[in-house]
Amino acid sequence: MSELMKFFERLGGVNLLPVILAVIAFALIGQPSSFATLTIAGLAMGMMVFLMASGLSLVFGMMDVLNFGHAAFISFGAFIAASVLAGLNGWLGADSVFLSGLAFALAFVAALTFGLAAGWFFETVVIKPVYRDHLRQILITMGAMIVEEQIILAIWGGTPIAVPRPHFLEGAWIIGDVSIEIYRVFAFLLGLIAFVGLYMALNHTRIGLLIRAGVENREMVETLGFRVDRLFVAVFMVGSALAALGGAMWGGYQTLITPALGSQMMIIVFIVVIIGGLGSIGGTLLGAITVGLVTNYVGFLAPKMALASNMILMTAILLWRPNGLRPAVK
Repeated sequence: MSELMKFFERLGGVNLLPVILAVIAFALIGQPSSFATLTIAGLAMGMMVFLMASGLSLVFGMMDVLNFGHAAFISFGAFIAASVLAGLNGWLGADSVFLSGLAFALAFVAALTFGLAAGWFFETVVIKPVYRDHLRQILITMGAMIVEEQIILAIWGGTPIAVPRPHFLEGAWIIGDVSIEIYRVFAFLLGLIAFVGLYMALNHTRIGLLIRAGVENREMVETLGFRVDRLFVAVFMVGSALAALGGAMWGGYQTLITPALGSQMMIIVFIVVIIGGLGSIGGTLLGAITVGLVTNYVGFLAPKMALASNMILMTAILLWRPNGLRPAVK
């Protein structure tokens, strides 16, 4: 058994997990066109969940903050983007790709801007007084999640809101018997860009080095004259902005959103963060893709098991690797 595990690690180890799942699913599904469509949908879903989960992973793994209020950034990102798109509906429905693309970009910028501002406020006012106190963090951030749902209800009401898309992201490409939805390809590429940006920033820049050093030995970094608290605020702001962007993307993916969007997605987000490994961007990406694929495969093969599939996956992975698939090296 140990020799088999060593061989598995040499081949790529846990990074091969999505490939193994895809091979098993292909054997069970049996229809290449259905398998391809489900795989593309799973990858797109995984990338959108990665956007929402990456910020929480950074905050949870690096700053040791249990932030259930992360759901607020997801929900508000979706609703703010939907409101901007509704206001620019004339541009969005125009034949001009430039105008419709500009409307879409402005909606994303609005969601990101809100995420940055809300992240700064939330860290400064809510989180800072309860650092290193997990019980109070849970209580106060759960309260914040409830409050944000009520604020959304007060502003936008309880009726589900439609999220329009620009016409160039509507429809699908048909390749043989395979249908590839254009929006899913866009979601995958956006998530990939976000991953590359985060990975490069954390591992190949001076700011990333200081953040990781501040996590390891805060006193030493502050002795050298750097303000670790400001670095941590910046991490929180970026994490919140990514959650808002993920919420905006998910709203366009579902095309219909409700005030409960954030709290519903937080279950999947926490599963991804835990199975990926706390504080690990690579682990979060791997966990998100794995969850996305499993959700779509199980939803097709055994619809009644779809809701339980992620919990079963998390249990199996934690029994195998208690620290997650790719935990951050500290």
